[in-house]
Amino acid sequence: MPNLRLALSQTDPWVGDIARNSDEVVHWTKRAAEAGAQLVAFPEMALTGYPVEDLALRRSFVEASRSALVELAARLAAEGLGELPVVVGYLGRSDQASPRFGRPAGSPQNCAAVLHRGEVVTRFAKHHLPNYGVFDEYRWFVPGDQLPVLRLHGVDVALAICEDIWQDGGRVTAAREAEAGLLLVINGSPYERNKDDVRLELVRRRSAEAGCPLAYVNMVGAQDELVFDGDSIVVAPDGEVLGRSPQFEEHLLVLDLDLPAASSDHTDGLLLSDGLHLVRTELDGEARPAPAGPLRAEVAPRVSDEAEIWAALVSGTQAYVRKNGFRSVLIGLSGGIDSALVAAIAVDAIGAENVYCVSMPSRYSSQHSRDDAAELARRTGLNFRTVPIAPMFDAYMAATELTGLAEENLQSRLRGTLLMAISNQEGHIVLAPGNKSELAVGYSTLYGDSVGAFGPIKDVYKSLIFRLANWRNEEAERRGEVPPIPENTITKPPSAELRPDQKDTDSLPDYDLLDTVLDLYVEGDQGRDAIVAAGFDPAVVDRVVRLVDTAEYKRRQYPPGPKISVKGFGRDRRLPITNRWRRG
Repeated sequence: MPNLRLALSQTDPWVGDIARNSDEVVHWTKRAAEAGAQLVAFPEMALTGYPVEDLALRRSFVEASRSALVELAARLAAEGLGELPVVVGYLGRSDQASPRFGRPAGSPQNCAAVLHRGEVVTRFAKHHLPNYGVFDEYRWFVPGDQLPVLRLHGVDVALAICEDIWQDGGRVTAAREAEAGLLLVINGSPYERNKDDVRLELVRRRSAEAGCPLAYVNMVGAQDELVFDGDSIVVAPDGEVLGRSPQFEEHLLVLDLDLPAASSDHTDGLLLSDGLHLVRTELDGEARPAPAGPLRAEVAPRVSDEAEIWAALVSGTQAYVRKNGFRSVLIGLSGGIDSALVAAIAVDAIGAENVYCVSMPSRYSSQHSRDDAAELARRTGLNFRTVPIAPMFDAYMAATELTGLAEENLQSRLRGTLLMAISNQEGHIVLAPGNKSELAVGYSTLYGDSVGAFGPIKDVYKSLIFRLANWRNEEAERRGEVPPIPENTITKPPSAELRPDQKDTDSLPDYDLLDTVLDLYVEGDQGRDAIVAAGFDPAVVDRVVRLVDTAEYKRRQYPPGPKISVKGFGRDRRLPITNRWRRG
C-alpha cells in the first residue's frame, strides 16, 4: 500500500494582503518540506484572505490574485521547494460564460490551484457555493464543474473546497466514483460554539461516503466579525481520527498515510455525479512504502466550552486591532461586569501595556464600582485614569431641562464623547462593551455606551458573561496568576448606575430568563406563540419580542464584534428596520 506524507498548513491569511499571504505560503511550505512532506495544503483563498466580499467584483484584485499565483509557483521553485506539490486557495475567474447564473465569462470564482515545479499545474473552482447565514457566495462567484484528481506517488488525491463537503453529493460522491485514495478539502470555515463537534461528525460521514480518508485543512485568525478556529482534521473511512490540529493557533499537521494504490483508468472529461467532469493531473513520483518510523500526527485535545469561547473572543479582538493597523485600545471601565470582561479580553489579546482604560464617574457612580475599576487595573497592569463627568453633566443640565431617560442617557453620551475625544487625541481604538442581551432588547444608549470601532462581547449573552468571568479567574488561579476580575464585579447586581439605586432588573427580566427567551426568538427563529407554548409567561414573551423588534435600528448602528453563536446580530440576522409585524 503506498504511503503519502501529508502536511496541512493551518494559517492566518489577511484579506487583501496578497504579498504577505504569499510570503506565508512560502514560509509554511519550507516547514512542510523540512518535515519530509510530499504534499502540502493551505486554506481556502489563502492567497487573498477570506471572505473577500465585494473585492471579488474588482477586476484589478482578481488579476492581482491570478498573477500572484503564477509568481508564487515560480518563487517556490526558485527557493528549492518546487518538488513539493502545494495546494492553495486563491481568487480566480471563469473561462466560460455561465448562462444558468446569468454571468459572463471572466466572472469571479472561489478557486484553488496545485503548484509544482514552478508551474500552476491545475486550477479548479468551488462547486457548491454557500448562500446562507454569513455567506453570500452567489453574489460574487460562479461555481466550478470539475473534480480535480492528482496522481501522486501512486495515489489518486481528489480535491474539494469547503462547502463541497457540507452539501450532499457533489465532489464527495464524485471522489468515490473516481476511486480516489484520499479526499483533500481546503476550508475557510468560521467558528461557532460547538462547531468542532459538528465538523468532526461531518468529515467522518463524508469520509465514509467517499470511501477513502478525508483531510480537512482550515484557517485560523479572524476577519471583521468572523473568527476561524482551525481545527484541521484527518479521518479514516471508519471514523478514526488520524490527526487533529489545535484550535485558534497556526499549526502544521504532518502525518504519514497508508493509502490505496491508484487503480482507476478513468480518463479526463468523464462525467461524474452532479455534472462534475473528471480532470486528472499526473505528478511525478512512484509509489513509496511506509517509512520504517512512520510519522503519526498529534490529536489535539478538546477544551472546555468557556475556554473555546474565550479563545474566539481574544482571537477576534486581536485580529481586528492588528489587521486594521492599531496598536492600542481604549475602554470605558465602569467597574461593571461587561467592561471588566472586555478589558480582560483586550489584555489577553494585545497585552496590558496596550490597553488604556478610563473611569468616568458621575454623581450616581457607586464607590464600590469606582474601586472595582481601579482594582482590575491594578490586577492586570493596564493603563488607567479617572476623568469625572460631573462638571460636564452639570454644564449641560444648566443649559437644558432634561429629566428621566433623557437625563440618564446624557451621562452615557458624555462618556461616549469623552472616549472618542481621547481616541482622536491619542490614537487608540475604542472598544464597545455591549453584550448580546442588551443589544437584543435595545438596553443601550446610541452615541453613548454603543460608541466604538469593535464590540468584543457583542455576540455574548449576559448569563454567559458571568460564566466567562468566573472561568477566566479560575484559569488564572490554575496558572498561578492573579485573577483579573475582582470578585465584587462578578457578584454585585448589574446596574447602569445612571440613577439612584438602579438595577438592570428594574427594566428587564432576570437575565437567565431573558437569555432563554432571546435564544428561542433570535437563534431559534421561533415565533411568539411557539415560545409561549413552550411554557413561558405570555406577558414576558410579549415584552421581550416587542423590545427586540423595536431595537433593530440601534443594532444596525452598533460596531462589529466576533461571532460565536449560530446567529449573531449582523450578517446572520437581516431584518427590516421599518417593520410593522409584531407577532413574532
